[in-house]
Amino acid sequence: MENNIIICKNRWIFGGIDLVKSNFTFLESKWPVLSDLGKLAEKNIYNDSNTTLIKLGMIGEHIVDYMFAYDNLDSPQDNKQVTKIKILKNNDLLPYEIDQILYVLRTNRNKAAHENYSSVEDAKTNTSLTFKLGVWFMQTYGEWDFEPDKFVMPDESTYTLSENDEILKDYEEKLLILEEELKKLRTDENKITAKERQEKSLKSASLIQLNEDETRQIIDMQLRKCGWEVDTKNLRYANGTRPEKNKNLAIAEWPTKGGRADYALFIDEKLVGIIEAKKGSKDIPSDINQAKEYAKNIKKEHFNYVIDKWNNCFVPFIFATNGRAYLKQLEEKSGTWFLDARKSTNHSRALQSFYTPEGIMDLIERDIEKAQQNLESESFDYLTDRNGLSLREYQVRAIKSVENALSNNKKNILLSMATGTGKTRTIVGLIYRFIKSKRFKRILFLVDRSALGNQAEDTFKEAVIEDLLTFTQIYDVKGLEHKHPEQSTKLHITTVQGMVKRIMYSSDEEMIPNIDDYDCIIVDEAHRGYILDKEMGEDELRFRNEKDYISKYRKVLEYFDSVKIGLTATPALHTSAIFGKPIFEYSYREAVIDGYLVDHELPHHLETALNTEGIKYRKGDVIPIYDPITNQIINSDELTDDINIDVDQFNKKVITESFNKVVLEEITKDICPDGPEKTLIFAATDIHADMIVKLIKEIYEERGIEVEDDAVMKITGSINKPLETIKRFKNEVYPTIAVTVDLLTTGVDVPAITNLVFLRKVKSRILYEQMLGRATRLCSDIEKTHFNIYDPVRLYETLESVNNMKPVVANNTVKFNTLLDELLKLETQEKQKSHIDQIIAKLHRKKKNLKNNDIDMFISYAGGLDVDEFINNLKTSNTQDCVNKLKDKKDLFEFLDKPKKGYNTIIVSNHEDELKEHSLGYGDGKKPEDYMIEFKEFINNNINKTPLYK
Repeated sequence: MENNIIICKNRWIFGGIDLVKSNFTFLESKWPVLSDLGKLAEKNIYNDSNTTLIKLGMIGEHIVDYMFAYDNLDSPQDNKQVTKIKILKNNDLLPYEIDQILYVLRTNRNKAAHENYSSVEDAKTNTSLTFKLGVWFMQTYGEWDFEPDKFVMPDESTYTLSENDEILKDYEEKLLILEEELKKLRTDENKITAKERQEKSLKSASLIQLNEDETRQIIDMQLRKCGWEVDTKNLRYANGTRPEKNKNLAIAEWPTKGGRADYALFIDEKLVGIIEAKKGSKDIPSDINQAKEYAKNIKKEHFNYVIDKWNNCFVPFIFATNGRAYLKQLEEKSGTWFLDARKSTNHSRALQSFYTPEGIMDLIERDIEKAQQNLESESFDYLTDRNGLSLREYQVRAIKSVENALSNNKKNILLSMATGTGKTRTIVGLIYRFIKSKRFKRILFLVDRSALGNQAEDTFKEAVIEDLLTFTQIYDVKGLEHKHPEQSTKLHITTVQGMVKRIMYSSDEEMIPNIDDYDCIIVDEAHRGYILDKEMGEDELRFRNEKDYISKYRKVLEYFDSVKIGLTATPALHTSAIFGKPIFEYSYREAVIDGYLVDHELPHHLETALNTEGIKYRKGDVIPIYDPITNQIINSDELTDDINIDVDQFNKKVITESFNKVVLEEITKDICPDGPEKTLIFAATDIHADMIVKLIKEIYEERGIEVEDDAVMKITGSINKPLETIKRFKNEVYPTIAVTVDLLTTGVDVPAITNLVFLRKVKSRILYEQMLGRATRLCSDIEKTHFNIYDPVRLYETLESVNNMKPVVANNTVKFNTLLDELLKLETQEKQKSHIDQIIAKLHRKKKNLKNNDIDMFISYAGGLDVDEFINNLKTSNTQDCVNKLKDKKDLFEFLDKPKKGYNTIIVSNHEDELKEHSLGYGDGKKPEDYMIEFKEFINNNINKTPLYK
């Protein structure tokens, strides 16, 4: 006997009264409040279904409150159920199946409470759904090995007024002590880990099997979210429901000559879709064929609803679903499967949800085939117009490759273009052609941070396209501040993080986008996958690790029924797994040879006592430790063992001002704080960035050099108005030296950057190449010929074997005639081609230093060709012809090898952490093949071995 309840087989005795056992009795021992509400709900199904719906909704609310207590989560200020559910989802504590059940219970409770809604059928279905919710809760937060009895639907004999009053009284008594119970749970020390809870939660939820009535409740809810008026129990053909003007109806059990379709979709009086609904355990794709049969067998008396006929189908769009969320691992048993029946060669595919009425009408009204023809016949002249976008030849080739892929029905497309080669301007031209030809109705441009979004929006505002008009003057563009596009919007720019929040964690259902809001997604920096190297901001804290980020990033891309186009300078395995192999590539090496990017010198290798020998502490030492929370320095206990800290941990796990001061004193000898060249320093943390700024100012002051305070600045997410400071760095004289952690690592264009300083280690080849890419751009304003890399933490050496941004000219001190002599001795065309590339790259660098008389001399030595013409002549010739042309140009190269007048100022300083070596080179690294080529070969050689491609 427990709480005055005696449990017998299939029966329970309450207050001496022998009653039928409740389905919710299993909750009694741990959560009697839930058990009482379940009993009350059962007792009122037939007599007062309104009460049942309200009580079942309350069970959902209490379960959420219990989850907050067990997992010790802070309750939101508004204390709303929908906000709490958002927080649970944000913490990966609410599986999709449970979220769906809670949504059904909540919406039916609200309808019952505010509209006095009642329905015996809904009450019965919601009762069985709540039982499954209770079982999941018990298996996740109660007994992991719990096995429930089979659910038995109560019959009308279960209700008596006296029993109802007794249970209600017991519930109200227990409710009074619920708050104390929840507080106690929060302080329970025997908590399991979040990971264990998540694993058990997912496993239990995956075992839930919905019956057909429950499935229809879930599907009704999904259709309602997508803008369809639906009610399986009431809006049925047999009840007299028919299509109406100005309504978007999903009418249940629509009769055809082949049987009853589960739903028929109508926009006004137009029949636009058929849905076949099966219970959750059924495979879905095969049901498309059943729905297709219904579409072919529309009754003659319903022909007035038919729009047209396509391949014997009287309905253009066919759906099949079991109400479950789409999972790649359970592809055949999940998702909403869709077939466009208007073309016999179309195949069914899984979607994340249903199309909206607006999305359906857009599919009907737009002719994709005609739009593709318009695109193919559209002239490219305005893209290369010098008064317009003035795109380069390779950028036009990139656009043509995408359009060709579309004509071959590719839905996932990847472009690989080196950092600094104008990906954004290429995309401006591509998007304009898409919209002008009506190939796509609305395009989503995804970026990975706000600075890149604002930069992209500026490009669309400034880039002249046709008739001296910019993109934004021709079409409606919405930027980062807009959460939703308008009907007229053709381009919407937003961040991946923002879209993740809207799709997965929004507490406002109006903010959740529809799957048909965009029919094309273009992803800038599609290589995302280096997040473990980043200082995470508030948005990125929701991504627990790199795998989690990629999972959510991929979910955003798969959410919309759209063509996906990825842009990257650094292809990675997960990028190719999402978008496929690149259909177009333009590498850093090609760009340098073509003269569109600058080459870099060999890295400056700086050796100090600390970065070669490490920092050593001995057993018994007391270490000063910085606490970032209190901002205090405290002493550790005596060490029980020796500790050796190497350069990998400098500036992250150990603060070493001496090391930073020594290397900065050496590096600043080469850097002028008044410009015009700009310097970008990569720090490990925000605190480290502050130290660097302070040290640089002190170093110049010690040398007697007056430096403007704004000349050296930290630019991280922690400063006031970081985006405005980035613009100052790009467009104004000061700052000339910027210190960043992550804000300037990718995508931000500041052409005057000529010096890169690495004072942090990163693990990712992708992030490292993005960092190098900050300095590759041409800058005629400062006559930039190359950029420099200062690497006291040996980053270049560490990532040497996978870095694809090697200098084309491996050693710029090598003279032209030396290269020529070597060229003439080489036997294979491959080696000859490499040497010719080096000569071309060296010519690009040299031409920036040629002035009036020098140019005339060059022309005379080069047979009447100026530098650009000479370079182009070499590039358009085959290898053997190049060798023949160059072997007669010794006089030209002798002229180019002559040194120009100039001088260097050397300042010498002696310090505690003495500098051991400052040299140019790769350290201990070996020079590999160009990574773009190597990556391509890797994909081709491993396509059947790599799980991502299977």
